[in-house]
Amino acid sequence: MASSDDGHLSSHPCIYVGHMPPSRNMRRSWFMKWISKLFGGGSSRGASNGRRLRISGEENTFWHEPARSMDDQSKAEKEELDRAIALSLAENGKRRNGQCDNDEDLDRALRESLSMSASHPYNPVQCVPRDSRVCGGCNKEIGYGHYLSCMGAFWHPQCFRCHACGLPICEKEFSLSGSHPYHKSCHKELHHPKCDVCHQFIPTNRSGLIEYRAHPFWRQNYCPSHEHDNTPRCCSCERLETRSVKYISLGDGRSLCLECLDSAIMDTGECQPLYHSIRDYYEGMYMKIDQQIPMLLVERQALNEAIEGEKDGHHHMPETRGLCLSEEQTVSSIHRKPKIGGNRVVDMRTHPQKLTRRCEVTAILVLYGLPRLLTGSILAHELMHGWLRLKGYRNLSPVVEEGICQVLSHMWLESEVMPESRSMPATNIASSSSSLPSSGKKGGKSDIEKRLGEFFLHQIAHDISPAYGEGFRAANAAVLKFGLRRTLDHIRFTGGFPE
Repeated sequence: MASSDDGHLSSHPCIYVGHMPPSRNMRRSWFMKWISKLFGGGSSRGASNGRRLRISGEENTFWHEPARSMDDQSKAEKEELDRAIALSLAENGKRRNGQCDNDEDLDRALRESLSMSASHPYNPVQCVPRDSRVCGGCNKEIGYGHYLSCMGAFWHPQCFRCHACGLPICEKEFSLSGSHPYHKSCHKELHHPKCDVCHQFIPTNRSGLIEYRAHPFWRQNYCPSHEHDNTPRCCSCERLETRSVKYISLGDGRSLCLECLDSAIMDTGECQPLYHSIRDYYEGMYMKIDQQIPMLLVERQALNEAIEGEKDGHHHMPETRGLCLSEEQTVSSIHRKPKIGGNRVVDMRTHPQKLTRRCEVTAILVLYGLPRLLTGSILAHELMHGWLRLKGYRNLSPVVEEGICQVLSHMWLESEVMPESRSMPATNIASSSSSLPSSGKKGGKSDIEKRLGEFFLHQIAHDISPAYGEGFRAANAAVLKFGLRRTLDHIRFTGGFPE
């Protein structure tokens, strides 16, 4: 059937796509008909009342086309000629090479056919991408095929690569750092913090945040779980044992890292030169201690037993590492330096020693196995307790007594670690004794020993306990303002620090 009332005619070639294609003879007939029209000037138009038959859509349906003017007819004839040529060439191409599968083959066929007549030029529409796209990786134009659009640019799939490993990113999700894309795994490897103890990625908490612990001095970052999973901690520098380096067990519940072990003092005889050098330090500030006070290196258990035997005294909890003893006791001291075997000390020999009271101070006890600078700071602290008692300072509060003892410990450490950083906080007494020879020194200090000394200074300055921490800061402020001698005189007469 034909529809003469529609009037909406497409200007594009209408190629039949139904189930009954026209025969080859019919196509050839159409082609010859339009060739004759081309060279005959249109005198052989159909006479069916000024109307022509056209093929429509997907069915063998014909309709009448309204009569047109000469110009319209000429234009329509050109369009139909193009359509007939396309049909003919499509049939010929099918016989030669099979059905044309793309627009390029049809375009080439139309060009070749139109070269027959110079009076009917044909300019086919070029098949190009809708928008001009340039790859953000290789800076070349992106033609047909797959491409990516992200980060405000277009990319060939093979050009969108991870900034870390250089391989293409094929996953649906990626990570962005600055203006660089990463595989999520590569980004995590580079930017997600790892635990310094177990060397694994620090896990996120229930809120999805990365939560970890960090030592305030060493900046050792670690998983919160290591504070409760019995991971050994160095009793000297407080660093946790890593999975790659094992600490040394001292046999009394304490562990020691290898860096602290390098300068550790392990028996009483080894500690004697250091003890005498600190007594010289006091003498250089006109604070000589006349009495010969015994000094012993002891195990943790022996120190705790000695603390229990003391009637008076304030002790640093949870760990006390030194004691100025004033009662008569029998104490087991380290008689011979133990050996190291299998990450623990072995072959330790102790010797019981009965301490008798000859003055206000019976003995000074210090934990064995600590680095030289830490052992020296403990000795300087305990010797100040002895000096106060021998000089008649009575009934001092823990804040005052422990505070001024911490100041002397801090001063001695400074003279060892950074002798040029601070002049001796005294008025008319001696200058710094850091220039005095120390029989406990064995050549220059290593970098790690200096770093340990800085940590011990940090420990004293940032102690949070009321007596040792607040006491030190109050005593140190008074010494810096008034000098050590005037501060000690004020303590003697008032029991407190000058303000």
